[in-house]
Amino acid sequence: MVVTTTNAGAGDPRRVTILGSTGSVGTQTVDLVSRDPERFPVEALTANRNVALLADQAKRLNARLAVVADPAGHAELKERLAGTGIETAAGPQAVVEAAQRPADWVMAAIVGAAGLEPTLAAVRRGAIVAFANKEVLVCAGDLMMEEVRAHGATLLPVDSEHSAIYQVFDFERSGTVARLILTASGGPFRTKDRAFMASATREQAVAHPTWDMGAKISVDSATMMNKGLELIEAHFLFGIPEERIDVLIHPQSVIHSLVEYVDGSVLAQLGTPDMRTPIAYALGWPSRIATPAERLDLTKAATLTFEAPDPVRFPALRLARAALQSGGGAPTILSAANEVAVQAFLDRRIGFLDIESVVEGTLTALPHRPLRDLAAVREADAEARRDAAARVLACGATAVGNR
Repeated sequence: MVVTTTNAGAGDPRRVTILGSTGSVGTQTVDLVSRDPERFPVEALTANRNVALLADQAKRLNARLAVVADPAGHAELKERLAGTGIETAAGPQAVVEAAQRPADWVMAAIVGAAGLEPTLAAVRRGAIVAFANKEVLVCAGDLMMEEVRAHGATLLPVDSEHSAIYQVFDFERSGTVARLILTASGGPFRTKDRAFMASATREQAVAHPTWDMGAKISVDSATMMNKGLELIEAHFLFGIPEERIDVLIHPQSVIHSLVEYVDGSVLAQLGTPDMRTPIAYALGWPSRIATPAERLDLTKAATLTFEAPDPVRFPALRLARAALQSGGGAPTILSAANEVAVQAFLDRRIGFLDIESVVEGTLTALPHRPLRDLAAVREADAEARRDAAARVLACGATAVGNR
């Protein structure tokens, strides 16, 4: 179960740190924070390599600290922020230290397993942690939830699906929840056959029909691995077993997810497909704050449609369920192999359908050992990356249509 505590009034200032401020979720968080800087003063911003944007954000928000994860960018960052009084730092450890600084609210928006340690650092301070990085719970779900409980932290999901569930989930009577239903747009290849997907290009895969997201998440949507990762995330967040979590294709992306109760009632959260809505819910929690998101007009939406996902065309859901059922390090292996395969596709080194082949091969080949601590998570992640990288090489130069 998600641990929640109320430690701020409706209008109290809330000091903010944004981990991954230059990515898709990060920039939208910056947009919201910048609309009310007195209520949301900024402690720290971190980025991977985008020094120019990071420096602009730090000056715009008058942040106390700006950190670039890639040490090669530190000199440029210092130069861009010279004379501003804003502290600078660089390197992965500096990102972790940024998460340890005294912010009331931390946005964990670093993509992939790289976000695990900074997110844990914020949790261990007992902070309110809004997380958009589903891989953190996929890689170390049991460990993360144990840390949340041990340190009295508050974990608020920012994925639109989990935010939707969070808003209608009865935590005091969780035993009355019969089923979680995660909705999915179906991505850009919802109606395409396997022959089309075999020659799909990077540009086609990242062209999401309804959401504006980063490249990695967009490819995950195209394979439907994002929904598999979200299924695992939902299991850890809400304590619902895998067999009671369903996925439903909903191309209009108006209903963001649903909770079914034992009496047959089904509660849903609706809205336009704008990530600023779930970000704002987490930023203002337990209150709500205004956003510039377009308001939902159901007369314009007119028709909402639903369909079951096709397990033959999109095997990623099967792989994710298998990983969750296996337990131990299987979800960690799944996530790591997927990161490697997706990056290889984005780099035009493998074809679109090779992604699932690499992930399934790695998941099948490696043992699913129990993960008792963070060191074991790191070891499983590293082993999976090595195996997946070898499989990428084995695919050779056969990325048909992706060059």
